[in-house]
Amino acid sequence: MKIDKLTLSFKNKIVLRDINLEIKPGEFVFFIGYSWSGKTTLIRSLIWDFKPERGDIVLDNGWFLYRNLTEKLLLDYRKDIGVIFQDYKLMESKTVHENVAFAMEVCGYKDKQIQKKVPQALEQVGLLIKKDTSVQELSGWEKQRVSIARALVHDPSIIIWDEPTGNLDPVTAGEIMEIFEDLNKSGKTVIIATHDKNIVNHMKRRVITFSEKQIISDKQEAEYNLEK
Repeated sequence: MKIDKLTLSFKNKIVLRDINLEIKPGEFVFFIGYSWSGKTTLIRSLIWDFKPERGDIVLDNGWFLYRNLTEKLLLDYRKDIGVIFQDYKLMESKTVHENVAFAMEVCGYKDKQIQKKVPQALEQVGLLIKKDTSVQELSGWEKQRVSIARALVHDPSIIIWDEPTGNLDPVTAGEIMEIFEDLNKSGKTVIIATHDKNIVNHMKRRVITFSEKQIISDKQEAEYNLEK
């Protein structure tokens, strides 16, 4: 995807101005920056949750996400992007299987497809054994894995995560990142916004730094550094 002169505002205040950025298929990218630097707002625009004031997002097929928007384009786009939210957004009273299945139900998948794909996604994150367990009985890291499975169930080509390891111990955070490294090796594009210096320094991937309403640094094989 290509971000073309994107300007984003919140409550009449510019958050990001004239952002130009290209993320190629199969890249692994970290967004870093201080709180309110704009990285989460950009992610919200990538998932069609925050309409830009100016500019657009050019998809790999050449279509403009906001300018050419149709109901079908939006549905196809949402199927092609797996999103993992910082607060998980799980239904606590439902089972693990029901939570992951819901992501397919709202996109119109047939029951036969759901019954096939959900166990595959849960197995991918090591939670198939918990499929009939209520989410409210899970630990924090297990809930996080459910949210990952829900993002993967469409087999998206792009995976986006906002603050993945903030509430996890280093060992569990490392296990989570191993999942994403494997997904990236399989050809998926991974975009992660994080404050976790240890993860960024360990992975040494492309690092894009946000500050003062703009991108101030874009480096390959980089470490966590909020300076230019």
